[in-house]
Formats: sequence, C-alpha cells, structure tokens
Amino acid sequence: MLTLLGQREPGATICPSEVARMVAAEMSASDGADWRTGMPIVHAAVDHLVAQGRIRLSWKGRALSARSGPYRIACANGS
Repeated sequence: MLTLLGQREPGATICPSEVARMVAAEMSASDGADWRTGMPIVHAAVDHLVAQGRIRLSWKGRALSARSGPYRIACANGS
C-alpha cells in the first residue's frame, strides 16, 4: 500500500482494490490468488495504518475518520 502510494504524485489517492490487485498479481504465479480474496487483509492493513497515522481516508473529497463504505487512501503527510 505504502509502496503504491509512493509511486503516485503527492496528494494522489488509491483504491483499496488496487492494493489487493497488486498483491494478487505478485502471488498469482505461485497460487493463482484472486484479488477479491485479499480484500479483508487490505482492510485490516488500512485500519492499522490509519491508527498509526500513516495514511488518511476520504471519499469524494471528504475526509473519513475510519473505513465505512467506499473509500480512497492517501498518505497522511500528503506526499
């Protein structure tokens, strides 16, 4: 997640499914992982990184204090 954010322009956001797709692509050569099965792990990582203050969440430009429904992920420091 943090690697993917680091590859984007400062202030850009990513979708949690992008993270799951990236992980699944790295794993698919060995076990045929489907990105959807990785979403609970991505959500848990999001919760952890939000609690640490390393990422922030938003939806349609509005800040979210926690995951709820659809959301976008950004670096907490804006970079």
